[in-house]
Parts: sequence; structure tokens; C-alpha cells
Amino acid sequence: MDRSDAARSAQARLEEWIRLHGDKVLRACYLWLKDVQLAEDAMQETFLKAWKALPEYEQRAQMSDLAFLLRIAVNTCRDMRRGFWFTRVNRAVALEDLPPGQLSVCDEDRSLFLSVTQLPLRHRQILILYYYIGLNLRECAQTLGIQLSSAHHRLKRAEACLKTTLEGENTNEAQVPSSH
Repeated sequence: MDRSDAARSAQARLEEWIRLHGDKVLRACYLWLKDVQLAEDAMQETFLKAWKALPEYEQRAQMSDLAFLLRIAVNTCRDMRRGFWFTRVNRAVALEDLPPGQLSVCDEDRSLFLSVTQLPLRHRQILILYYYIGLNLRECAQTLGIQLSSAHHRLKRAEACLKTTLEGENTNEAQVPSSH
């Protein structure tokens, strides 16, 4: 295969990845960064890095395509979160700032979404990958660059943390007197 054939093959693979996984990568980036424009930038950076790493990935191919892309996305978002600008801006998610699709869900689902976005990053990451993106634990471990047992342990801790958060919200709602 000559160089132009390899370039066309890489371009076709990248286009397929964008078509198949672009939405999942964008959503994951949004949940990590809590900003639509930053998530779009992170997604573009993710696919650029994936394209550059494609020859090495194809030689090793030890993980699924989606796990490979999400690992790059996690690292890209991590780098963006460390940036000077990101650390000095209030990243709290206001209800009116949520993506339009999120506003059309029931209050319970919206509450769950907001609760997940407020969790510490290490808990948020594993919950997003496992429940929202639909990766299995092995793919989550590969994406996060951790052992399978660590991924399992982190998921259980994240679930417990989310449960505590949600139960606390329900307790607070029950204590609020209704105004008749």
C-alpha cells in the first residue's frame, strides 16, 4: 500500500469513527468539561490526536475503537481542565445552560444528570463511561488507564457517592413544607 492509499485508508477510518462515535465523544467531553464550546474543541482535538495515533493503534489494537477514542478524550479533557483559563472560570452548570435535549427530560432525570455532574471527576468519569456511554468495565479500565479491579472498585464507590447525594436531595425535599 503506497502512502496515498494509507492516507485515504486513515481518512476513511477517521470518518467512520466520527460517524459512529462522534456523538458519544462529544457528550462525554461535555460532561467532563461542563461547557459546550470546550466540549466541541475537545472532541475535535480528540479526533485529531486519534488520526495521528492511528498507525500505532492499528499495530497494537488492544482495545475497542470507542475505548481508544474515549481514552484520548479523557486525557484531552484532563489537559484542558488543567489550563490556566479553565481553573479561573466558574464551571457551575446553570439549568438554562444545559443542552436543549437535556431540558426535555423529566425532573427526576434532570436531577440525576445534575447530581452526576457535581460529583468528583474520578467518580463522574467512571459513571459516564459505564452507564452513559455504555462501556463494559474492561473498556472503562482501558479508557481510564487503570486496572480492571480498580475500575470495578471505583464504579462501586461512585455509585455509593451518587446514592448518598441523591438520598440527601430526597431528604431535603421531604423536609421542605409545602405552601398550600
